[in-house]
Amino acid sequence: MRPLLKFRHRLLAVLLLGLAAGGSVRAAEPAVSARDVLVYPDGDRVQGRLVERTADTVVFQSDRFGLLRVPAAGAEVILAGKSVGPAAVVAGPVEPAAPPAAANGESAAEARITASLARLAARLHASFKPWTGRFAFSTEVVTDTADRSNLSAELQLQRKWQTEEVQLKGRYDFNSTNGRTTTDTLKADGLWRHDFPQKKFVLYRPVLEWNRASFRAGVPSDYLLMQQEIGAGMSLLATARAKVRAGVSENLFDVWSIAPGDAHDSRTAESAFIENELKLPWSVLITQRGVYYYSFASAAEGWENRVELTKKFTKTLSTAIRHEIRRGSPDGTAQDYTRLKLLFGVDF
Repeated sequence: MRPLLKFRHRLLAVLLLGLAAGGSVRAAEPAVSARDVLVYPDGDRVQGRLVERTADTVVFQSDRFGLLRVPAAGAEVILAGKSVGPAAVVAGPVEPAAPPAAANGESAAEARITASLARLAARLHASFKPWTGRFAFSTEVVTDTADRSNLSAELQLQRKWQTEEVQLKGRYDFNSTNGRTTTDTLKADGLWRHDFPQKKFVLYRPVLEWNRASFRAGVPSDYLLMQQEIGAGMSLLATARAKVRAGVSENLFDVWSIAPGDAHDSRTAESAFIENELKLPWSVLITQRGVYYYSFASAAEGWENRVELTKKFTKTLSTAIRHEIRRGSPDGTAQDYTRLKLLFGVDF
């Protein structure tokens, strides 16, 4: 009986050693990655997708840290499907790897569009860094009882610090009907806001609007408007998902009439404003700013409101629906309007 037990123990030991050896052999085999891998000189690795590689820079869309731009000499790239080891390191220029279309249902065309948008966002970021922002556009051509076309393009830049925020925006709108220009407006505005303790803040908002297709009573009345707003207010609500601000401002309006007359008019008006920002699930953002104007000098009043709903599809692609209205602006010359726009944007 003892020889039989000894034999069984020896057989069991041999089997365990065989299994351990087999496991060690499999562990020694190089792992295969389903994603591209960015390898730093210190050994750190980031998974994602290679977007572009030039002689100087590697543009890499990482899964965890977003879009990365690193010097080509400071990192190496391991393409998807190759062994994660020294032999798989890519040396020299490489073609951008296609995203894993089969994994998320993207077609080849959708993958190319996504890669092109990522390259555009990377170039915009390189041009305007350290600012973040969005380039958005909208265009339409309609032929029914009349031939109509419209174009809208805008650029937004933003920087934030602990107690300060700066925004710069530029926009161009053009509409035509049967070959006649009905809208030809160039607008630029900025914002500087400084936050104080106890939820108080001050702001300065300059606005420049050049309207080259303005009509009043059928007569051309092109104008250049400059508005300067200096205000103060309080944050009524400030959470990660919702912000509400309210305040009062003093506004200085300067209007230069380009056609006809080349006249200049300067007025002041007081105003009260409210700003809202709400972040919803599924990467949806709603922003709103409403202003009521009243001039104690002339008793003129007016108001304007802007609401925008933005949906982010990816880190670089978004769309927005914007509604703007202005009535009775106390500058006395600027044209009233109501606008509804659908915009597609590239975030960077």
